[in-house]
Amino acid sequence: MQDQVAELQVHFWLVLLMFAFAIQTFILLFWVNAPYGRFTRAGWGPTISARSAWVLMESPAVLVFVAIFFTGDHAFELAPLVLLGVWQLHYLIRTFIFPFRIRETGKRIPAVIVALAIFFNVLNAYINARWISHLGEYPVAWLTSIPFFAGVTIFIVGWIINQHADIPLFRLRKPGETHYSIPEGGLYRRVSCPNYFGEILEWTGWALATWSLAGLAFAVFTVANLLPRALATHRWYREKFPDYPKSRRALIPYLV
Repeated sequence: MQDQVAELQVHFWLVLLMFAFAIQTFILLFWVNAPYGRFTRAGWGPTISARSAWVLMESPAVLVFVAIFFTGDHAFELAPLVLLGVWQLHYLIRTFIFPFRIRETGKRIPAVIVALAIFFNVLNAYINARWISHLGEYPVAWLTSIPFFAGVTIFIVGWIINQHADIPLFRLRKPGETHYSIPEGGLYRRVSCPNYFGEILEWTGWALATWSLAGLAFAVFTVANLLPRALATHRWYREKFPDYPKSRRALIPYLV
């Protein structure tokens, strides 16, 4: 019992650390664009191929999450297993499918960015997996609760938006091409970054479905990370393409 109380305290402070990271990230990214993708630039030290970097960065969200999850006392109960499936629906694709669909063509990501992402994903995997399989309580009845139903519904809508938004990006370049073009179709008619919008919906849904501070911390961090990048990407499109559609918003249709 004392060990459980001590771990709850450690877990709480790690969740607070996640909130602190979110605040720092939000402020920093309004001043500095993270140097990957269209914002890649020299001066950030050694680099790793984009495909390898994505696999390395996202692997802890799959592997560490599973390892932590199955050490929990509630790991083989139905509701935690369903939540495990929801989490892995996103990260199995993001880790082991997405990197092999992108048109890499020599693109690289600074090793320091990869290291920071690994640290974040290990921390995030621990606080969420440990909560849903051990520290939190999710009886079978939770699967019929309003927060769970609403959260999973929002997650699935976000997941569909995120997956659908990736398809035009994969098709923008033919093999060997490196130039950027204006993505068209779907939610790209309304916003510059529907992929980010979908991901924000996913983890907002996760926060509701788990009804936890750990889930909320992840959702807040997702917004802090992706909102500034969406705004920067929107500005980049407008500066690079004089004919860029003026009606498009950056992230949320008709709003932002």
